[in-house]
Amino acid sequence: MSIQLISVSHKTADLNIRSCFALTKEKQMKYLKEILSVGCIEECALLSTCNRLEIYLYGEDENQREIFSEAERGLLRMIALPEGVDGAEYLRFYEGEKAERHLFFVAAGLDSMVMGEDQILGQVKEAWKQAAENGTIGTYLNTCFRYAVTGAKKVKTETNLSRTPVSVATLSVKAAREYLGNLKDKNVLIIGASGKIGNSIFKNLLSEGETKIYTTTRQYCHGKKAGPYLELPYGERYEWLDRMDVVISATSSPHYTLTLDKVKNALTTGKRRVFIDLAVPPDIDQRVWELSDTGYYNIDDFARVAEENNRKKEREAAAAADILEDYRIQFKKWMIFQKSFPNVQSLKEKIRVQAEDKGMDKALSRFFFALRESFEPKQLEIFMEALKKVEESYEED
Repeated sequence: MSIQLISVSHKTADLNIRSCFALTKEKQMKYLKEILSVGCIEECALLSTCNRLEIYLYGEDENQREIFSEAERGLLRMIALPEGVDGAEYLRFYEGEKAERHLFFVAAGLDSMVMGEDQILGQVKEAWKQAAENGTIGTYLNTCFRYAVTGAKKVKTETNLSRTPVSVATLSVKAAREYLGNLKDKNVLIIGASGKIGNSIFKNLLSEGETKIYTTTRQYCHGKKAGPYLELPYGERYEWLDRMDVVISATSSPHYTLTLDKVKNALTTGKRRVFIDLAVPPDIDQRVWELSDTGYYNIDDFARVAEENNRKKEREAAAAADILEDYRIQFKKWMIFQKSFPNVQSLKEKIRVQAEDKGMDKALSRFFFALRESFEPKQLEIFMEALKKVEESYEED
């Protein structure tokens, strides 16, 4: 029995394709429940972010091909792809140690577009929680996620990978600043400030204190002042658009939050503006870049800056990988022992019975003789080396 993984990410698909694989919360929960009705799949967790969709699975090794096939088929049924596009070509399949290692790297931000970014750990935790709440995660995936999250936390405390955090949120603010020259006294509208990315941008701007921040809310508030920022009704966003210098949208909406024609009609004042779309699928009609003095960035536009950041962090990434591998090995040991636990219990009982009958010394002698006869020479050598370490641990006690 082993862990399997199906992944589509920024490494295999561009924004347009990733948008097709972006599942709403409702579809995620539907997929989790439906996939467990397939007999060969025992556990399932789904991680969905702006840069990846990953399905972690657990089942019997002999069913591996069927597990991958059923999970892939269920996923492709849920998405709509452009005419002539084969979604399967963007999928990557991992099994066993490769799947485990991938999760550990993802949780720590080593597989992110921006290496070491902080948000992914929270998203991994959310995927873990969602699977638990839907009853689709069991002993093995639950423990794998626990070790991955614990390892990622240690990476954050013992390396500099995230100590100078560069995230999509910080990159987007930097892009706006560079396009406009500065952000001092600029009006910034954040659509989706209550989401993870939007909230991160909101906090960044709030801490810098040089911009005038506006956020949309679904509740009717009519320009309600909320501390150092202003809340606007989402339905009135176009009415406020003309006074904005920066518009950042990061919602989970399945449709545009801003369309070209309505933006064009709303803008009457001639000045430089920048629109930043951090959503997958997109929030902003990308044709806004056709408007004069208007900049436009989407999440894939930050890849170049992210690559430069990643190169600077290569040494820290190597240290992080070592930490994660230690935790992955701990998980692997736990998994092997967990699968063998019934045999261990049975053998312990047989040794106990024999010890009562012939004494502990004879019972243990027979046990070691049986081990010697059952091992190949190399296996026996490894076992005896391990036995020395066990003996040393007894001496420490």
